[in-house]
Amino acid sequence: MVQAIIRHMQSKQIAIIGGGPAGLMAAEVLSLSGHAVTVYDAMPTVSRKFLLAGKSGLNITHSEEYTSFSSRFGASSDRLRPALDAFTPNDVRIWAAELGTETFTGSSGRVFPNVMKASPLLRAWLRRLESQGVVLKTRHRWIGFAGSGLVFQTPDGEKIIQCDAAVLALGGASWPKLGSDATWVAGLKDKGVAISPLRPANCGFDVDWDDLFKQRFAGEPVKSVTATSDAGTFPGEFVISQNGIEGSLVYAHAASLRDQLEHDGTAIMTVDLAPGRTIDRLAKDLARQDSKTSFSNRLRKAAGLEGVKAALVRRFGTARDLSNAEGLARLIKALPLAVLRPRPIEEAISSAGGVSWNAIDANYMLKAIPGTFVAGEMLDWEAPTGGYLLTACFATGRAAARGFEAWLNR
Repeated sequence: MVQAIIRHMQSKQIAIIGGGPAGLMAAEVLSLSGHAVTVYDAMPTVSRKFLLAGKSGLNITHSEEYTSFSSRFGASSDRLRPALDAFTPNDVRIWAAELGTETFTGSSGRVFPNVMKASPLLRAWLRRLESQGVVLKTRHRWIGFAGSGLVFQTPDGEKIIQCDAAVLALGGASWPKLGSDATWVAGLKDKGVAISPLRPANCGFDVDWDDLFKQRFAGEPVKSVTATSDAGTFPGEFVISQNGIEGSLVYAHAASLRDQLEHDGTAIMTVDLAPGRTIDRLAKDLARQDSKTSFSNRLRKAAGLEGVKAALVRRFGTARDLSNAEGLARLIKALPLAVLRPRPIEEAISSAGGVSWNAIDANYMLKAIPGTFVAGEMLDWEAPTGGYLLTACFATGRAAARGFEAWLNR
Protein backbone atom coordinates (compact mmCIF):
# COMPACT_ATOMS: atom_id res chain seq x y z
CA MET A 1 0.00 0.00 0.00
CA VAL A 2 2.76 2.45 0.95
CA GLN A 3 4.69 1.61 -2.24
CA ALA A 4 1.56 2.21 -4.34
CA ILE A 5 1.10 5.64 -2.75
CA ILE A 6 4.76 6.51 -3.40
CA ARG A 7 4.44 5.44 -7.06
CA HIS A 8 1.31 7.57 -7.42
CA MET A 9 3.06 10.58 -5.86
CA GLN A 10 6.00 10.14 -8.24
CA SER A 11 3.85 9.77 -11.37
CA LYS A 12 4.23 12.85 -13.59
CA GLN A 13 2.54 14.39 -16.60
CA ILE A 14 5.01 14.08 -19.47
CA ALA A 15 4.68 15.73 -22.88
CA ILE A 16 6.57 14.11 -25.74
CA ILE A 17 6.76 16.50 -28.69
CA GLY A 18 7.36 14.56 -31.87
CA GLY A 19 5.96 11.14 -32.76
CA GLY A 20 8.97 9.71 -34.57
CA PRO A 21 11.14 6.81 -33.37
CA ALA A 22 12.94 8.84 -30.67
CA GLY A 23 9.73 10.30 -29.27
CA LEU A 24 7.83 7.02 -29.27
CA MET A 25 10.73 5.25 -27.59
CA ALA A 26 10.81 7.88 -24.85
CA ALA A 27 7.05 7.46 -24.46
CA GLU A 28 7.43 3.68 -24.13
CA VAL A 29 10.02 3.92 -21.35
CA LEU A 30 8.26 6.67 -19.40
CA SER A 31 4.82 5.08 -19.59
CA LEU A 32 6.27 1.80 -18.32
CA SER A 33 7.48 3.75 -15.29
CA GLY A 34 3.90 4.75 -14.54
CA HIS A 35 3.95 8.32 -15.84
CA ALA A 36 1.05 9.87 -17.74
CA VAL A 37 2.49 10.36 -21.22
CA THR A 38 1.02 12.32 -24.11
CA VAL A 39 2.71 12.38 -27.51
CA TYR A 40 2.06 15.49 -29.62
CA ASP A 41 2.76 15.52 -33.36
CA ALA A 42 2.19 18.23 -35.97
CA MET A 43 1.20 15.79 -38.72
CA PRO A 44 -2.13 13.96 -39.14
CA THR A 45 -0.36 10.67 -38.31
CA VAL A 46 2.83 9.83 -36.43
CA SER A 47 6.16 8.48 -37.70
CA ARG A 48 5.73 9.44 -41.35
CA LYS A 49 9.47 9.56 -41.98
CA PHE A 50 9.84 6.14 -40.33
CA LEU A 51 7.22 4.74 -42.70
CA LEU A 52 8.92 6.34 -45.70
CA ALA A 53 12.25 4.81 -44.65
CA GLY A 54 10.57 1.41 -44.71
CA LYS A 55 8.90 1.83 -48.07
CA SER A 56 11.70 0.01 -49.91
CA GLY A 57 12.83 -2.09 -46.94
CA LEU A 58 13.21 -0.87 -43.37
CA ASN A 59 16.89 -0.89 -42.42
CA ILE A 60 16.40 -1.07 -38.67
CA THR A 61 20.02 -1.52 -37.49
CA HIS A 62 23.38 -2.98 -38.52
CA SER A 63 25.10 -6.24 -37.58
CA GLU A 64 28.73 -5.13 -37.64
CA GLU A 65 30.91 -5.61 -34.59
CA TYR A 66 29.69 -3.23 -31.89
CA THR A 67 32.93 -1.31 -31.35
CA SER A 68 32.94 -0.42 -35.04
CA PHE A 69 29.21 0.32 -35.02
CA SER A 70 29.51 2.76 -32.14
CA SER A 71 32.31 4.65 -33.89
CA ARG A 72 30.20 5.55 -36.96
CA PHE A 73 28.85 8.76 -35.46
CA GLY A 74 31.86 10.95 -36.11
CA ALA A 75 32.74 13.57 -33.54
CA SER A 76 29.64 12.66 -31.52
CA SER A 77 30.52 8.99 -31.08
CA ASP A 78 31.85 9.42 -27.53
CA ARG A 79 28.79 11.40 -26.41
CA LEU A 80 26.39 8.88 -27.94
CA ARG A 81 28.23 5.83 -26.63
CA PRO A 82 26.43 5.57 -23.23
CA ALA A 83 23.03 5.73 -24.93
CA LEU A 84 24.08 3.14 -27.51
CA ASP A 85 25.57 0.90 -24.81
CA ALA A 86 22.16 0.89 -23.12
CA PHE A 87 20.33 -0.02 -26.34
CA THR A 88 22.64 -1.85 -28.71
CA PRO A 89 21.85 -3.13 -32.21
CA ASN A 90 21.13 -6.53 -30.69
CA ASP A 91 18.70 -4.90 -28.26
CA VAL A 92 16.94 -3.31 -31.24
CA ARG A 93 16.42 -6.75 -32.77
CA ILE A 94 15.12 -8.18 -29.49
CA TRP A 95 12.76 -5.22 -29.08
CA ALA A 96 11.41 -5.67 -32.63
CA ALA A 97 10.94 -9.40 -32.05
CA GLU A 98 8.91 -8.69 -28.91
CA LEU A 99 6.62 -6.63 -31.14
CA GLY A 100 6.23 -9.56 -33.53
CA THR A 101 8.81 -8.40 -36.10
CA GLU A 102 11.57 -10.92 -36.72
CA THR A 103 14.65 -9.63 -38.51
CA PHE A 104 17.37 -10.92 -40.82
CA THR A 105 20.86 -9.75 -41.80
CA GLY A 106 21.44 -8.90 -45.44
CA SER A 107 24.65 -9.50 -47.37
CA SER A 108 25.77 -5.93 -46.57
CA GLY A 109 25.42 -6.50 -42.83
CA ARG A 110 22.31 -4.34 -42.68
CA VAL A 111 19.41 -5.68 -40.61
CA PHE A 112 15.85 -5.73 -41.98
CA PRO A 113 12.45 -6.98 -40.81
CA ASN A 114 11.55 -10.27 -42.50
CA VAL A 115 8.52 -8.54 -44.02
CA MET A 116 10.76 -5.67 -45.26
CA LYS A 117 8.17 -3.09 -44.21
CA ALA A 118 7.86 -0.53 -41.41
CA SER A 119 4.07 -0.49 -41.11
CA PRO A 120 3.56 -3.82 -39.23
CA LEU A 121 6.20 -2.86 -36.67
CA LEU A 122 4.73 0.61 -36.20
CA ARG A 123 1.18 -0.72 -35.80
CA ALA A 124 2.31 -3.20 -33.14
CA TRP A 125 4.31 -0.49 -31.39
CA LEU A 126 1.37 1.90 -31.28
CA ARG A 127 -0.86 -0.84 -29.88
CA ARG A 128 1.69 -1.45 -27.12
CA LEU A 129 1.89 2.27 -26.31
CA GLU A 130 -1.90 2.51 -26.17
CA SER A 131 -2.04 -0.46 -23.80
CA GLN A 132 0.45 1.37 -21.56
CA GLY A 133 -1.80 4.44 -21.44
CA VAL A 134 0.10 6.65 -23.88
CA VAL A 135 -2.15 9.26 -25.51
CA LEU A 136 -1.44 10.42 -29.07
CA LYS A 137 -2.52 13.89 -30.16
CA THR A 138 -1.92 14.63 -33.84
CA ARG A 139 -2.27 17.96 -35.66
CA HIS A 140 -0.69 19.60 -32.62
CA ARG A 141 2.22 21.74 -33.80
CA TRP A 142 4.46 22.97 -31.00
CA ILE A 143 5.21 26.68 -31.46
CA GLY A 144 6.96 27.63 -28.22
CA PHE A 145 6.72 28.28 -24.53
CA ALA A 146 4.30 30.35 -22.47
CA GLY A 147 5.68 30.63 -18.97
CA SER A 148 5.82 27.06 -17.71
CA GLY A 149 3.45 25.86 -20.43
CA LEU A 150 3.89 24.54 -23.97
CA VAL A 151 2.03 26.30 -26.77
CA PHE A 152 0.52 24.26 -29.61
CA GLN A 153 -1.21 25.30 -32.78
CA THR A 154 -4.17 22.96 -33.29
CA PRO A 155 -7.18 22.81 -35.64
CA ASP A 156 -9.13 24.49 -32.79
CA GLY A 157 -6.62 27.30 -32.34
CA GLU A 158 -3.74 27.78 -29.92
CA LYS A 159 -3.61 25.68 -26.76
CA ILE A 160 -1.32 25.92 -23.76
CA ILE A 161 -0.44 22.59 -22.17
CA GLN A 162 0.93 22.28 -18.67
CA CYS A 163 3.17 19.33 -17.81
CA ASP A 164 5.81 18.29 -15.30
CA ALA A 165 8.44 17.65 -17.97
CA ALA A 166 8.80 17.49 -21.74
CA VAL A 167 10.87 15.50 -24.20
CA LEU A 168 11.56 17.28 -27.49
CA ALA A 169 12.00 14.83 -30.37
CA LEU A 170 11.17 17.03 -33.35
CA GLY A 171 13.74 15.72 -35.84
CA GLY A 172 16.19 17.63 -37.97
CA ALA A 173 15.56 19.53 -41.18
CA SER A 174 15.36 16.81 -43.83
CA TRP A 175 12.05 15.82 -45.41
CA PRO A 176 10.06 18.79 -44.03
CA LYS A 177 6.90 17.57 -45.79
CA LEU A 178 6.92 14.64 -43.36
CA GLY A 179 7.23 16.87 -40.30
CA SER A 180 10.97 17.43 -39.75
CA ASP A 181 11.10 21.11 -40.68
CA ALA A 182 13.36 22.52 -37.91
CA THR A 183 10.88 25.26 -36.97
CA TRP A 184 11.95 24.58 -33.37
CA VAL A 185 15.36 26.23 -33.87
CA ALA A 186 14.28 29.84 -33.31
CA GLY A 187 12.29 29.05 -30.17
CA LEU A 188 15.15 27.22 -28.50
CA LYS A 189 17.66 29.88 -29.49
CA ASP A 190 15.42 32.48 -27.83
CA LYS A 191 15.71 30.44 -24.64
CA GLY A 192 19.50 30.51 -24.81
CA VAL A 193 19.99 27.00 -26.20
CA ALA A 194 23.11 26.68 -28.36
CA ILE A 195 22.29 25.29 -31.82
CA SER A 196 24.87 24.12 -34.35
CA PRO A 197 23.82 25.03 -37.92
CA LEU A 198 21.72 22.37 -39.58
CA ARG A 199 23.34 20.94 -42.72
CA PRO A 200 22.46 18.17 -45.17
CA ALA A 201 23.78 14.69 -44.41
CA ASN A 202 23.50 11.52 -46.50
CA CYS A 203 22.78 13.72 -49.47
CA GLY A 204 23.45 14.03 -53.17
CA PHE A 205 25.73 16.62 -54.75
CA ASP A 206 25.59 18.94 -57.72
CA VAL A 207 28.01 18.24 -60.56
CA ASP A 208 28.64 20.41 -63.61
CA TRP A 209 27.07 18.12 -66.21
CA ASP A 210 26.57 19.44 -69.72
CA ASP A 211 23.09 19.23 -71.24
CA LEU A 212 23.95 16.32 -73.54
CA PHE A 213 25.37 14.26 -70.68
CA LYS A 214 22.26 14.89 -68.57
CA GLN A 215 19.96 14.07 -71.46
CA ARG A 216 21.67 10.75 -72.09
CA PHE A 217 22.56 9.53 -68.62
CA ALA A 218 20.33 11.09 -65.94
CA GLY A 219 18.91 8.19 -63.93
CA GLU A 220 21.68 5.76 -64.97
CA PRO A 221 23.39 3.76 -62.21
CA VAL A 222 27.18 3.56 -62.07
CA LYS A 223 27.65 0.03 -60.77
CA SER A 224 30.50 -2.04 -59.36
CA VAL A 225 32.89 0.80 -58.54
CA THR A 226 34.77 2.01 -55.49
CA ALA A 227 34.94 5.63 -54.35
CA THR A 228 37.46 7.40 -52.16
CA SER A 229 37.41 10.59 -50.11
CA ASP A 230 38.70 11.60 -46.68
CA ALA A 231 36.04 9.22 -45.32
CA GLY A 232 37.91 6.23 -46.78
CA THR A 233 37.42 3.86 -49.72
CA PHE A 234 34.12 2.00 -50.15
CA PRO A 235 32.66 -0.25 -52.85
CA GLY A 236 29.16 0.22 -54.19
CA GLU A 237 27.21 2.15 -56.76
CA PHE A 238 25.72 5.59 -57.33
CA VAL A 239 23.30 7.22 -59.73
CA ILE A 240 23.66 10.07 -62.20
CA SER A 241 20.93 12.67 -61.59
CA GLN A 242 19.84 15.75 -63.49
CA ASN A 243 21.78 17.85 -61.00
CA GLY A 244 24.72 15.62 -60.16
CA ILE A 245 25.15 12.36 -58.24
CA GLU A 246 23.23 10.53 -55.52
CA GLY A 247 22.86 7.06 -54.05
CA SER A 248 24.32 4.91 -51.30
CA LEU A 249 27.97 5.22 -52.33
CA VAL A 250 27.69 9.02 -52.47
CA TYR A 251 26.00 9.08 -49.06
CA ALA A 252 28.94 7.16 -47.58
CA HIS A 253 31.16 10.09 -48.56
CA ALA A 254 28.64 12.89 -48.07
CA ALA A 255 29.90 14.25 -44.73
CA SER A 256 33.50 14.29 -45.94
CA LEU A 257 32.63 15.98 -49.26
CA ARG A 258 30.37 18.53 -47.55
CA ASP A 259 32.98 19.44 -44.96
CA GLN A 260 35.69 19.73 -47.60
CA LEU A 261 33.51 22.05 -49.68
CA GLU A 262 32.88 24.22 -46.63
CA HIS A 263 36.58 24.33 -45.75
CA ASP A 264 38.26 24.51 -49.16
CA GLY A 265 35.51 25.45 -51.59
CA THR A 266 36.26 22.34 -53.67
CA ALA A 267 35.84 18.59 -53.19
CA ILE A 268 36.52 15.50 -55.25
CA MET A 269 35.21 11.96 -54.94
CA THR A 270 37.79 9.72 -56.63
CA VAL A 271 36.13 6.81 -58.46
CA ASP A 272 37.74 3.54 -59.49
CA LEU A 273 35.69 2.43 -62.50
CA ALA A 274 37.42 -0.96 -62.76
CA PRO A 275 38.21 -2.14 -59.21
CA GLY A 276 39.04 -5.67 -60.35
CA ARG A 277 41.97 -4.59 -62.55
CA THR A 278 45.34 -3.02 -61.83
CA ILE A 279 46.72 0.05 -63.58
CA ASP A 280 49.44 -2.07 -65.21
CA ARG A 281 46.92 -4.60 -66.51
CA LEU A 282 44.69 -1.85 -67.91
CA ALA A 283 47.62 -0.01 -69.49
CA LYS A 284 48.83 -3.18 -71.25
CA ASP A 285 45.33 -4.10 -72.44
CA LEU A 286 44.74 -0.58 -73.74
CA ALA A 287 48.13 -0.42 -75.45
CA ARG A 288 47.39 -3.66 -77.35
CA GLN A 289 44.35 -2.13 -79.06
CA ASP A 290 44.59 -1.20 -82.74
CA SER A 291 45.12 2.56 -83.07
CA LYS A 292 42.42 2.59 -85.76
CA THR A 293 39.84 1.25 -83.31
CA SER A 294 37.41 3.86 -82.00
CA PHE A 295 37.90 5.19 -78.48
CA SER A 296 34.63 3.63 -77.32
CA ASN A 297 35.61 0.20 -78.62
CA ARG A 298 39.05 0.43 -77.05
CA LEU A 299 37.48 1.17 -73.66
CA ARG A 300 34.99 -1.65 -74.05
CA LYS A 301 37.47 -4.28 -75.23
CA ALA A 302 40.40 -3.40 -72.97
CA ALA A 303 38.68 -2.16 -69.80
CA GLY A 304 35.12 -3.44 -70.03
CA LEU A 305 33.80 0.12 -69.87
CA GLU A 306 30.85 1.32 -71.88
CA GLY A 307 27.76 3.46 -71.50
CA VAL A 308 27.83 5.82 -68.54
CA LYS A 309 31.27 4.66 -67.35
CA ALA A 310 32.81 5.44 -70.73
CA ALA A 311 31.03 8.78 -70.75
CA LEU A 312 32.50 9.65 -67.35
CA VAL A 313 35.99 8.89 -68.67
CA ARG A 314 35.41 11.30 -71.54
CA ARG A 315 33.84 13.90 -69.26
CA PHE A 316 36.64 14.07 -66.68
CA GLY A 317 39.67 13.08 -68.71
CA THR A 318 42.09 15.62 -70.14
CA ALA A 319 43.34 15.34 -73.71
CA ARG A 320 46.62 14.00 -72.35
CA ASP A 321 44.82 11.35 -70.26
CA LEU A 322 42.83 10.12 -73.23
CA SER A 323 45.73 10.04 -75.69
CA ASN A 324 47.96 7.38 -74.10
CA ALA A 325 47.38 3.99 -72.52
CA GLU A 326 49.05 4.65 -69.18
CA GLY A 327 47.28 7.98 -68.64
CA LEU A 328 43.95 6.43 -69.56
CA ALA A 329 44.54 3.51 -67.19
CA ARG A 330 45.31 5.89 -64.34
CA LEU A 331 42.16 7.88 -65.10
CA ILE A 332 40.01 4.76 -65.07
CA LYS A 333 41.44 3.76 -61.68
CA ALA A 334 41.18 7.25 -60.16
CA LEU A 335 38.57 9.34 -61.93
CA PRO A 336 38.35 12.75 -60.17
CA LEU A 337 34.63 13.42 -59.89
CA ALA A 338 34.41 17.04 -58.72
CA VAL A 339 31.28 18.07 -56.82
CA LEU A 340 30.05 21.65 -56.57
CA ARG A 341 27.72 21.72 -53.57
CA PRO A 342 25.42 19.47 -51.52
CA ARG A 343 21.84 19.18 -52.65
CA PRO A 344 19.37 21.19 -50.50
CA ILE A 345 18.79 19.90 -46.98
CA GLU A 346 15.11 19.28 -47.82
CA GLU A 347 16.25 16.49 -50.14
CA ALA A 348 18.71 14.89 -47.73
CA ILE A 349 18.04 11.59 -45.99
CA SER A 350 19.12 13.15 -42.70
CA SER A 351 20.67 16.31 -41.31
CA ALA A 352 23.75 17.20 -39.31
CA GLY A 353 23.84 19.89 -36.64
CA GLY A 354 21.18 20.70 -34.07
CA VAL A 355 21.16 21.15 -30.31
CA SER A 356 24.77 21.38 -29.17
CA TRP A 357 26.02 18.68 -26.82
CA ASN A 358 27.23 21.48 -24.55
CA ALA A 359 23.61 22.63 -24.23
CA ILE A 360 22.49 19.41 -22.51
CA ASP A 361 23.65 17.60 -19.40
CA ALA A 362 24.42 13.89 -19.01
CA ASN A 363 20.68 13.22 -18.65
CA TYR A 364 19.86 14.76 -22.06
CA MET A 365 18.21 17.71 -20.29
CA LEU A 366 18.57 21.23 -21.66
CA LYS A 367 20.68 23.24 -19.22
CA ALA A 368 18.81 26.42 -20.14
CA ILE A 369 15.35 24.83 -19.64
CA PRO A 370 15.32 22.44 -16.67
CA GLY A 371 12.72 19.71 -17.09
CA THR A 372 12.99 19.74 -20.88
CA PHE A 373 14.87 16.88 -22.52
CA VAL A 374 16.02 16.34 -26.11
CA ALA A 375 16.34 13.19 -28.22
CA GLY A 376 16.83 12.01 -31.78
CA GLU A 377 17.94 14.02 -34.81
CA MET A 378 17.46 17.32 -32.98
CA LEU A 379 20.84 16.70 -31.39
CA ASP A 380 24.12 17.58 -33.12
CA TRP A 381 25.15 14.20 -34.52
CA GLU A 382 25.12 12.43 -37.85
CA ALA A 383 25.72 8.92 -39.12
CA PRO A 384 25.83 7.05 -42.40
CA THR A 385 22.86 5.13 -43.71
CA GLY A 386 22.74 1.46 -42.84
CA GLY A 387 20.66 1.34 -39.66
CA TYR A 388 22.89 3.69 -37.65
CA LEU A 389 20.48 6.63 -37.79
CA LEU A 390 17.46 4.70 -36.60
CA THR A 391 19.34 2.87 -33.84
CA ALA A 392 20.68 6.16 -32.46
CA CYS A 393 17.19 7.69 -32.51
CA PHE A 394 15.85 4.74 -30.50
CA ALA A 395 18.81 4.91 -28.12
CA THR A 396 18.63 8.66 -27.46
CA GLY A 397 14.87 8.45 -26.93
CA ARG A 398 15.46 5.88 -24.22
CA ALA A 399 18.37 7.90 -22.83
CA ALA A 400 16.23 11.04 -22.51
CA ALA A 401 13.53 9.03 -20.72
CA ARG A 402 16.06 7.52 -18.32
CA GLY A 403 17.53 10.98 -17.89
CA PHE A 404 14.16 12.27 -16.74
CA GLU A 405 13.94 9.43 -14.20
CA ALA A 406 17.41 10.30 -12.88
CA TRP A 407 16.51 13.99 -12.69
CA LEU A 408 13.25 13.17 -10.88
CA ASN A 409 14.96 10.89 -8.37
CA ARG A 410 17.63 13.49 -7.72
